[in-house]
Amino acid sequence: MSQHSPAKRTTAPDIRARKGGAPIVSLTSYHAHTAAIADRHVDFLLVGDSLGMVMHGFESTLPVPLELMIMHGRAVMRGAKKALVVVDMPFGSYEESPSQAFRNAARVVKETECGAIKLEGGRRMAETIHFLTERGIPVMGHVGLTPQSINTIGSFKAQGRTREEWAAIEEDARVVAEAGAFAMVIEAVAEPLAAKITKQVAVPTIGIGASSVCDGQILVMEDMLGLSPRVPRFVKEFGKVGEAIERAIATYAEDVRSRQFPGADNTYALKE
Repeated sequence: MSQHSPAKRTTAPDIRARKGGAPIVSLTSYHAHTAAIADRHVDFLLVGDSLGMVMHGFESTLPVPLELMIMHGRAVMRGAKKALVVVDMPFGSYEESPSQAFRNAARVVKETECGAIKLEGGRRMAETIHFLTERGIPVMGHVGLTPQSINTIGSFKAQGRTREEWAAIEEDARVVAEAGAFAMVIEAVAEPLAAKITKQVAVPTIGIGASSVCDGQILVMEDMLGLSPRVPRFVKEFGKVGEAIERAIATYAEDVRSRQFPGADNTYALKE
């Protein structure tokens, strides 16, 4: 009787080794079924705290609790069999201290079985990134526009639009890489700055609104599928799923109102 070994799942070191190689493909995912579909096409899936906005109707990512990230992380792990799964650390779960970050990150890894976590911030998070990686938790960094800082930056505006802003963002990227992050998301920065950071750091850069010069790209799945009511200007909609859903629901409603059976062609008949 032949035995089939499961496909090897991509790991954080695998992603790190892709620096300067073939572009890294990634998407967010929050459900088992979308994870299973995307798994065939991506290198890693991010269970982003953006789920608070695109799934739960929050105005920002700030209200998302750790328990919600764990629940969705479990779902994505059930759906994805090949891709690395990275889970966002939500606001308030890691900023206080490296010890707090390790406690909560260890819980995420243990309860979801994901392969890595992601946290936002540059220089201020270097100590925490080092603390986590030294204790066996792979960390993906996130610099540029950091959505969890919305109350201090004021809006979801692009960063590094003037050269005077570059030095601070470059320094953030440098220290995140040197602290031990295996990769970093660069969000909403000008293309020349993204190109400069990508050349300077030794780990892969994953762009979102940072042009094609990064080592890889990530998008919020609901944005690129046309499901989100508010889509960032840099996002190309690769599908019109929202419109298809609305058409299907409208047709269903019409069938019900006209007393057409809203299901298969036949109904259960009584046995004679």
